[in-house]
Amino acid sequence: MTLSKLRVHGESEIGWDAAVEPNEHVDECGFRVDRDADYGEPDPTCPSMREFDDPEVIKLREYLRANNGIKNLEIVEPHEVKRAADVFHRDGFVVVKDLLSAELLAAMRHTCARYLEEILSIPGREGQRYMQESGRLPHRYCYGTSSCSRQMMHDETWVRMIDMPTSTPILTEIFGTDDYLVWGGGGDLSLPGAIEYQHLHTDGVDAQQNVEERLNAARRLDLGVELQGPFAALPFRSQRLVMDFASPGVTINFLMSDLTFENGPIRQIPGTHTASRQPPTPAEEPEWMRLSTLVGAPAGAGVLRDTRAWHGATPNLSREIRALPSIEYSAGWSKGRNFQKSMPHEIWETLSAHAQKITLPIKQEPGIWPYGAGKMHPLAGVRRDTFAKEAGEDGESNTVRTDPRSAGTAVRVFSTSY
Repeated sequence: MTLSKLRVHGESEIGWDAAVEPNEHVDECGFRVDRDADYGEPDPTCPSMREFDDPEVIKLREYLRANNGIKNLEIVEPHEVKRAADVFHRDGFVVVKDLLSAELLAAMRHTCARYLEEILSIPGREGQRYMQESGRLPHRYCYGTSSCSRQMMHDETWVRMIDMPTSTPILTEIFGTDDYLVWGGGGDLSLPGAIEYQHLHTDGVDAQQNVEERLNAARRLDLGVELQGPFAALPFRSQRLVMDFASPGVTINFLMSDLTFENGPIRQIPGTHTASRQPPTPAEEPEWMRLSTLVGAPAGAGVLRDTRAWHGATPNLSREIRALPSIEYSAGWSKGRNFQKSMPHEIWETLSAHAQKITLPIKQEPGIWPYGAGKMHPLAGVRRDTFAKEAGEDGESNTVRTDPRSAGTAVRVFSTSY
């Protein structure tokens, strides 16, 4: 199969590269590195061969067929706004079907396939079919971190998902206001043959700051408790409710295909958005957490996730690419700190009034194309050099390996000039 025929739903000949060892990692230059805490946690239980018909793979596939998935997964519809928000605040995530129209789902499938074709066009070393993404587990990529701008906000189809009649009312209900912000957009994917479990992680650590602004947000949510006076004067239980319900961020992952027992369904651990401890390592993780996946969530649905909730990727033992493009939202009280100017002004001008308001912190100035936007590469070193070259004297970029116990095993490029 040629890359030009690649698609992100249905059977594919992409993936299943036996030349890639289990738990293998490459650095920002594409060279294999020894297992290192800086590159996250390996999966000690994964099959020993990356082959579709390997006996260990077959055994794991049959086990997942019988056991994988959250029993009676609750899936809501777009018009069930209050119910969706209630489930989100209860579990730390909610699955909402039909967030994408049939037309936008088809457009996003095409767009995701086009960018993945660019990523996979870089051949791997030592006979491997594709170059791995720096710092990620094999056969796993992220559209955001593979972009030389760190985001996908330069793409006209991607930004259509920011403000939709199906998702905006639910986001407004979750945040208690429409005064939230867009941090960016990306989303991960796994190729067939991603045999490892990714370690559980969050998408950021809640610094427990902005307490008065979070108190105001909690008041708009009507939690059923008295929230009069300053935060410091509240009883501890009320303070805890404020911090739990005033979420700092929501990510929506949009499903390009049905999530099945074998194609790498995302796993979410209910209730962990309010946890203060770190997630367990793969060696510590109980079996029920490994099986706490969103099997049955349909294509076109969205998974709205509290960024604090524990989640992780699971083995893709199928022949289907599993792609979850995303839009990342931040509570308005963050005030756009540390946001990157990744959206071209010309695209911003085409958005709805609401979308323009919530994307203002990431909009670049007129006539300036966001540095690195539109160029994809799996290696962080190439992305860094591309960004720095385009930024010129206006700025520089740093390669940052994020805390592997927090945001996962990503090597990201950030601008120091924004």
